[in-house]
Amino acid sequence: MPGTVMPKTATPGPALPWPGPAPAPAQLHRIALVDVNSFYVSCERAFDPALAGIPVVVLSNNDGCVVARSDEAKALGIKTGEPWFKLADAAPRLGLVQRSSNYELYGDLSSRVMELLGRYALWQEVYSIDESFLGLAGTAAELDAQGADIRAAVARHTGLPVCVGIGTTKTLAKFANRIAKQNKHLGGVCNLDTMDPDVVETIMSRVPVTGLWGVGAKLGKRLHALGIRSVADLKAADPALIRSRFSVTLQRTVLELNGTSCLPLEEERADRQQLIFSRSFSAPVTTAAEMRQVMSIYAQQAAARLEREGQHARVLTAYAGTSHFSQKAASFPSVTVRLQSPTSDPVVLTRAAVGALEDSIVEGVPYTKAGVMLSGLSDAGAQPVFDEFVSAHEHRHLGELLGKVADKYGAASIGLGLAGLSSAKPDWTMSRKFSSPRYTTEWEELPVVKAC
Repeated sequence: MPGTVMPKTATPGPALPWPGPAPAPAQLHRIALVDVNSFYVSCERAFDPALAGIPVVVLSNNDGCVVARSDEAKALGIKTGEPWFKLADAAPRLGLVQRSSNYELYGDLSSRVMELLGRYALWQEVYSIDESFLGLAGTAAELDAQGADIRAAVARHTGLPVCVGIGTTKTLAKFANRIAKQNKHLGGVCNLDTMDPDVVETIMSRVPVTGLWGVGAKLGKRLHALGIRSVADLKAADPALIRSRFSVTLQRTVLELNGTSCLPLEEERADRQQLIFSRSFSAPVTTAAEMRQVMSIYAQQAAARLEREGQHARVLTAYAGTSHFSQKAASFPSVTVRLQSPTSDPVVLTRAAVGALEDSIVEGVPYTKAGVMLSGLSDAGAQPVFDEFVSAHEHRHLGELLGKVADKYGAASIGLGLAGLSSAKPDWTMSRKFSSPRYTTEWEELPVVKAC
C-alpha cells in the first residue's frame, strides 16, 4: 500500500566465535646443529678442571703444531697451524698450557655425545667428530626449551659445553649455531624462529660471506668481485646467477639462506672405497728390520678396523717415504699386492704388508712416514669364496679374537710377530710428550676418586 514502510531485512553480521580455549600454537619441524665448543680443549678440561679459564692449545701428531685453541689462547693471537717450537719458550710467560692430541679420549667422548644427542631427535646426522644435525619438532617456545635441555644433558653426562643453533635449513641451523657461540647472553641456544627478523638480518649484514658454512677464502674473493661481501648479500643474490657464475652447490646455499631446504638428511655416508692407516715417525726409520716392524703393526691396526666394521679388503698397498725437505737420498717406495681373496685376516694382511716393501727399503735412508692402504672393500661374506682360498687363521676367527683382547686390555696388549708384546715402544712411534691420560679407554689410566 502507498505510504507503507516495509521492514528492512537484517544483514547477517560476522559469526561470533564459540567460547573456548585458544587454538594450540603451531607445531614446527626444524633442524638443529649441535656442536661442542673447542672440542679437543673441552675434552682436556672435562678431566682436568685446572685448565679452565687459562690458555690451552692441543698439538698435532708428534707435537708439531697447534690444531685446537681455547678462547683464551685465541685472545693471545695464537693461530691454528702455528709450530709449537715457536711458542714453547714464551709459553711459561704467557701462562700457555699445551697438550698432545689424545685421540682415544676424544673419540670416546665424541661417541658418548652423539649417542646422547640421538635421544632428543626425530632423526640424527653425525656431521663430524664434534657436530651433529638433529631433527626437532614443537612450538617455537618448546624448541627453545629442547635446545636448553640438550645443553644441560651433555654438560651433565660428559662435562662438555655445546651450543645449539635451530633453523629451517641446515645452512640456517649452522648460522644460528655461530650466533649462539658469539653471543653469550643467548645461553648457548639460538632459535631463529624466536629472534627478531631485523636483528637476524643485521647480523647477516655484518658477518663476512667467508663466515658461512662452505664458503672458503678463494670462493670469498670471487664473490667479492661481484660485490657480495656479507652473508646478507649472498642471501639477496639471484640463485640462477649464482649457479651460472659458480656452482649448483652455492646456489643451494642461497636457497637455504632463504628458507628452502636443499640439503637432505644423509643417514648413511657413501660406501668407503679404501681404508688407510698412516703415520709420521717421531724418529726416522733407517733399516729394513725397523720397517718390517712398522708394516707389521700398521697392517694389524688396519685389519682390526676392517674387523670392527665387518669389511674385507681385496687389495693392499704398502708405502713409505723420506721427508721432501731431506738433504739425503730421497726414497718413496710403494707396492700394491692383490690378495688371493677378500679378507680381514691379520695374518694374511701382515704377511702381505711386510713382504711388499721387503726389497724396496734402502738401508741407511731416513724414512719419516709409512702407511698401509686397503682397497677393494666389501662387506664380509658379500662375495662367496672357495674354502681352498680361505686361510686357516680366518676359519679360527683370529682377527675377532685379537680385537676382543685389544678392546679389553688395550691396543698394545696383543699382536702378531713383530707387533707383539714389547717392554718398550719403538723409537719411531708417534711422540706425544704432553699427552693427558686416556681416562675412559685404558684401565690403568682411569681417574681415581678418593673419598675424604
